[in-house]
Amino acid sequence: MYKDEELVAMSKAGDLKAFEELVCCYERKIYTIAYRMMGNYEDANDLAQEAFLRAFQSINTFRGESSFSTWLCRIVTNVCRDELRKRYRISIESLDKEVSFGDWEIKKQIPASDPGPAEIYEQRELQLELQELIATLAPEFRLTLVLREIQGLTYEEIAEQLECSLGTVKSRISRARNYLKEKLLSRQEQNYRREQNSQSGRLYV
Repeated sequence: MYKDEELVAMSKAGDLKAFEELVCCYERKIYTIAYRMMGNYEDANDLAQEAFLRAFQSINTFRGESSFSTWLCRIVTNVCRDELRKRYRISIESLDKEVSFGDWEIKKQIPASDPGPAEIYEQRELQLELQELIATLAPEFRLTLVLREIQGLTYEEIAEQLECSLGTVKSRISRARNYLKEKLLSRQEQNYRREQNSQSGRLYV
């Protein structure tokens, strides 16, 4: 089993199989980032492939100043950002329609034992609902949140990668988290009321 450094060196020498091994190692991670950014499977698949193509074409520019994984994540992030900028006119001045990961945990409390079908279904529904809300964020807010919550970058690393101030990064993440939190709580409240009304209706039928 070769290390990343060895596979990169072999790839630079034109070894396609070595690069394919790198793809196998990171395709799931890269796809996940693309999916979180784009919000649908088709775009995620296309842009993940585009990211790997760009990585292969520019492999000789990789100097090893960061890990190969970090370099690859930066490429897919840029690919998705470029695509989003093509599709949307970014208006950063308002996030009035305002995700919350981080300090506010978005997950159901599941017993330590393996979850049953009902719990698995609820978790899946919650993930889909969360992804739908992430997709409603303006591109720059979405990108900043994904870099923090999916890639696990520090605020300083995000600021460097996006070429913006630390304060801007913190503001975007905070507002995005608050937006998701409020939207999720609002949906849960609506679902609860709907369920209560349904039960009340059945009682008097």
